[in-house]
Amino acid sequence: MSAKWLYRLGGFALLFAMAADAVAVLGRHLGIPLLGSIEMVQAAMLVASSMAVIAATLAEKHAVVHLLVGRLRPAMQSNLARLHSFFCFVFFAALTYGSVWIALDLQGGHEESELLRIPYAPLRIICILAMFAVALIFATRIRRHRSP
Repeated sequence: MSAKWLYRLGGFALLFAMAADAVAVLGRHLGIPLLGSIEMVQAAMLVASSMAVIAATLAEKHAVVHLLVGRLRPAMQSNLARLHSFFCFVFFAALTYGSVWIALDLQGGHEESELLRIPYAPLRIICILAMFAVALIFATRIRRHRSP
């Protein structure tokens, strides 16, 4: 599965955050502040971090300590990999469930940022979809790691 679109979308969000912050700093020095720059950076970072967690999960690049696991027999390594995938699935499924619960609880709240009035609902949906995607990836890995 190609994750180029994840890298591009996340990279674009990071570039947008950097540009908004650079314009805000330059504006402050020139006496023309960019109001709401922090809100723009926060929204862009949510998109970037959501894409990053999916890309890292697809590439199996999460932080893992191999000091002990690398010394075990292959059958035990496979069993531990399945257990790891199971607990990661449970964790990200719980994050998804909690995020959906909060989103449903605040559905009619008309939440938005203070200055730019950026609505929070689309940002919550991006977060929910990212956590759900990661949970699905780990769910498929539970079955993939079979002991020989």
